[in-house]
Amino acid sequence: MIKTFKIVAILEGFSYLFLFANMLITKNINIDLYKTILFPLGMAHGVLFITYLILALVVKVKVKWSVNTFLIVCVASLIPFATFYIEKKYLKNENI
Repeated sequence: MIKTFKIVAILEGFSYLFLFANMLITKNINIDLYKTILFPLGMAHGVLFITYLILALVVKVKVKWSVNTFLIVCVASLIPFATFYIEKKYLKNENI
């Protein structure tokens, strides 16, 4: 389960960055580009975001994280690059 959480944390971080980059590129372009690129990317990020939070709860129970650690992991999903930090700091030493 922890290995899956590590993978989802990295994918969620990349999807967040791709979503921001794509939004900045397509903001002044026509609406058809939004429908073809930005919407599917946003949907994928949304699914990864929800999966990240659910897996964080499962890993919290399995690893017995404190409430503070769990809240830090959850807030990290809202900040760009933070899921990469979480993966390195909190999941590096966990058994796979």
